[in-house]
Amino acid sequence: MKKELKVRATLAPAVAVLLALTGCRSRLSDQPAKPSKSVIEQPAAGDAFRVQRPQLFPLAVVEMRPLPTVLTCPGIVVPDVNRTVHVYSLAAGRVMEVKTELGRYVEKGQPLLLIHSPDLSADINAYLKAEADEEFSHEALLRAQELYSHGAISLKDLQQAEDAERKSRADLTTATQQLRILGADLHHLSPLIEVKAPISGTIVEQNISPGEAVKSVDSSSALFTIADLSRVWILSNVYENDLGKVHQGDLAEVRFNAYPDRVFRGQVDNISRVLDPSTRTAAVRIVLDNPHGMLRPQMFATVRIVSRKLLSRMVIPSSALFQLHDQYWVFVPTGPGLFKRRPVQAGMVVPGGYQEVLSGLEPGEKVVANSLQFAQTVEAEK
Repeated sequence: MKKELKVRATLAPAVAVLLALTGCRSRLSDQPAKPSKSVIEQPAAGDAFRVQRPQLFPLAVVEMRPLPTVLTCPGIVVPDVNRTVHVYSLAAGRVMEVKTELGRYVEKGQPLLLIHSPDLSADINAYLKAEADEEFSHEALLRAQELYSHGAISLKDLQQAEDAERKSRADLTTATQQLRILGADLHHLSPLIEVKAPISGTIVEQNISPGEAVKSVDSSSALFTIADLSRVWILSNVYENDLGKVHQGDLAEVRFNAYPDRVFRGQVDNISRVLDPSTRTAAVRIVLDNPHGMLRPQMFATVRIVSRKLLSRMVIPSSALFQLHDQYWVFVPTGPGLFKRRPVQAGMVVPGGYQEVLSGLEPGEKVVANSLQFAQTVEAEK
């Protein structure tokens, strides 16, 4: 009897422990199961995804819309050649003084430099001689007329005096015009030539310094180049493959690094009919007004040419695109709950929150409307 009691006492603690464990398991099984956090599962293919609740990601249809062709290319500011003048000296000599410099604005008639010219000295001597000869022939004509009126000389003598007067007057006129062409002051004759600005504008080129020799017009480069920069040209090189997209009169938007917040608008004024053989490009010219002188020659620009002709192109919402490793992607449904990531080539941004698609999709296909949200969900569930 005592042995039986001893066995029962030994088993009692074990039974209590088993009952306690059984009750704990019962309470755990009564709690509701937690839903899985995984919304997207990635199958074996790296760009394919299985979605448990695809209704969370609305789809958009690839549409066709009439859009202009947009071409972006680099450009450079150059002076308008119709408003540019090269300044030469019509007489050879040596530069005594330069009165302006590169980049300065000059008014029409403003002195640019002073040249000592032996050519001008010779022309001054010729002018003084012609002036003296004309005075002598004029006095001789007056005497001949007086004598002829009194019958002292013949008609032939009078006519010879008149002919000498005409010749001397012509020589004086020629000498006077030559001095005026060279820029000499007839009231203050001097071998110094003052070269003056033929137009108002900015000195955009200077090829002379004090003490240098000035050659004749036929064998020398321009001393100065003056440009009226109130209107400038933007020259942009367009590759021959893109020439069919550009037409005269197309709108152009020009941006400069110096003014990142401003857009200058103009039109395509001319398209060169000659290709550069080394670059296979043609120069496209855009004219811009520059009343405040903000645009300076040799400034680099980014030119965006928008054609007037509209072509039907594919567009999707901009939110359907996302960029990864310099490549644009979209998510395309491939079956019930299945999506695949597909690379596409994106074009210009279209007003209204859309963007052009150049390749990678077909009209009527569907894509995930918010690819960034889809991609973030994929990344969070990995």
